[in-house]
Amino acid sequence: MTGDVEKMIAVGLVWGATNALMRRGALIWDPALKKHSTLPQPLKLHQKLFSSLKNWLGLLLIWQYSLPFLLNLSASATFFAILSHTPISLAVPVTNATTFAATAFFGMLLGEQARVGFTLLGMGFIVLGVWLCISA
Repeated sequence: MTGDVEKMIAVGLVWGATNALMRRGALIWDPALKKHSTLPQPLKLHQKLFSSLKNWLGLLLIWQYSLPFLLNLSASATFFAILSHTPISLAVPVTNATTFAATAFFGMLLGEQARVGFTLLGMGFIVLGVWLCISA
């Protein structure tokens, strides 16, 4: 079980880091999307679907988004493998809490605005909660 806990924490760390990195990649993509957008006009359903698909593919072409996205998907596959032999009542809280703390931490490292004291206090509570989950 200890190896599984380490894997759950690793998955949470990867998810958290890639969340922050994907946000940065999406922020790079956003001005390009706004630059190419036109005035809103009534579109048919197939035009809306094609436009959404085109936008999503455009986002995937930005390596600052697509590489973290692929890492995130790899961590998701690992998470599902962990779920095959770990109770969901342990796996979900540990990975989600770790993800939340890691997203805040890596976001701060990447220069996102945060109230550092409150963020660190919250991350401390998360670490305490994860410790309580895995030590019980």
